[in-house]
Amino acid sequence: MTLFAVLALLAWVWLVAFHGRFWQSGPALGVTVPPVAPPVTVIVPARDEAETIARCLQSLLAQDYRGDLRIILVDDGSTDGTGDIARALSDPRLTVIAGRPRPPGWAGKLWAVAQGVAEAADPFVLLTDADIVHDPAHVATLVAQAERTGVDMVSEMVALNCVSRAERALVPAFVYLFQLLYPFAWVNDGLRATAAAAGGTVLIRARALTRIGGIAAIKGALIDDVALARAVKRGGRIWLGHSTLARSIRPYPKIGDIWRMVTRSAYVQLRHSPALLVLTTLALALVFLVPPLLTLCANHAARWVGLLAWALMAASFVPTLRRFGLPWLWGVALPVIAAFYMAATIGAAIDHHRGRGVMWKRRAYTRHAT
Repeated sequence: MTLFAVLALLAWVWLVAFHGRFWQSGPALGVTVPPVAPPVTVIVPARDEAETIARCLQSLLAQDYRGDLRIILVDDGSTDGTGDIARALSDPRLTVIAGRPRPPGWAGKLWAVAQGVAEAADPFVLLTDADIVHDPAHVATLVAQAERTGVDMVSEMVALNCVSRAERALVPAFVYLFQLLYPFAWVNDGLRATAAAAGGTVLIRARALTRIGGIAAIKGALIDDVALARAVKRGGRIWLGHSTLARSIRPYPKIGDIWRMVTRSAYVQLRHSPALLVLTTLALALVFLVPPLLTLCANHAARWVGLLAWALMAASFVPTLRRFGLPWLWGVALPVIAAFYMAATIGAAIDHHRGRGVMWKRRAYTRHAT
């Protein structure tokens, strides 16, 4: 028991001190006006988004941006009137495209994005989801960051809903674990290979898209934002942070809703590998489950070492909790929350090996790349 306690403590010391400051609450962009305002095309892929699409498009049409701003909505076979809602806005800056049938080997969202990109001719392309609402200064701030730093891609993790009990319990840990997997400081370091993006907001230079071979270069990716970031960073620079100017309005009212969101990509992240699943599960168990178990069940030294590891774990969660306006005591519950994500990952693997694959937006995916 003492050996496991020491291993868990050493793991947390390394994570907190040497793992890219993943636990910090930044970086985040403040409102900035770019020195120049090059034309931007915004592409919104949408499939059955009637509940959110009007608010999303209205926020984009209300952008305070000095340059030309064009918005392309690609209606990806919606059956709920998403395209009609968009057309009813009747704004000359908004173009609604009826998506064509998806070719073999393409993920649905990426095929919709590719159709939008084919209609874009501006220096910058902004990819955003249909459930995101943007502050009027958002596009200008994204362009200012790209122009100031010279990066090929600027991405932000938008503010997520944290209203329901399920969201308060599980959504902050989703952000925390994403930062653990992809420390933002490492993503933004051009000398490191770590690459990631958040699909809700991706501003990319058109020349970077051309360099990587367009969206077709990642056509089968289910984790499309990370795949795009990897492709761009191979020959360029990227930036990833948290957004204070965009938020998701998609609710996750029940635990089952978050379970389905996690299982959509959890096993894909492990490249559908049983070996990686076992190794990941054991590593997560050592880091997140061993400290509280030893604290509650062990004796003498193992208990105190486990308690110290648990305290480091909880403290590392506090900056993320503050971002969501939650009290620090939620940090104590992180082992239980992590166990939920571990179970969802295992559940995704079971579904995959039973041949059920991933279901999303009435589509089934079984053998796509990451």
